[in-house]
Amino acid sequence: MADEAEDAGVQALYAALLDAWNRRSAEDFAALFAPDGTSVGFDGSQAVGADEVRRHLTPIFADHPTAAYVARIERIRWSGPDTAVLLAKAGMVPPGKTELNPAVNAIQTLVAERAARGWHVLLFQNTPAQFHGRPELVEAHTAELEEVRARGLVVA
Repeated sequence: MADEAEDAGVQALYAALLDAWNRRSAEDFAALFAPDGTSVGFDGSQAVGADEVRRHLTPIFADHPTAAYVARIERIRWSGPDTAVLLAKAGMVPPGKTELNPAVNAIQTLVAERAARGWHVLLFQNTPAQFHGRPELVEAHTAELEEVRARGLVVA
């Protein structure tokens, strides 16, 4: 079982990933990925490798106003001494707004690996959390993240 210091490395990687997105930096976002790391977007689009992640995000950030992430880490599970899976609830605040848009709530999965150069992303997957037919779950998800947002945090 990992200790808090080891968890902190994975948490910091995730926070850096969301920070890079919120700053609209394709370069910084991509730099966090392993050479063969994969990003799976909200719409199912996939990019493999840091170069492809950068090429995928550059026009998105250049041509579209993107919403900012707010997230709450639910748990970290270690699958080995240098590999961990982080699960988080996430939401997004649209540009120019102050409240979350429940239509883009997500569950995010980050598979992280510790290597010689530090932690990097093996997989980042952003899955829609619409909870079809269960609006109370959408409301609960959004309420949890509104607490994070109200505290001025990106990741809790």
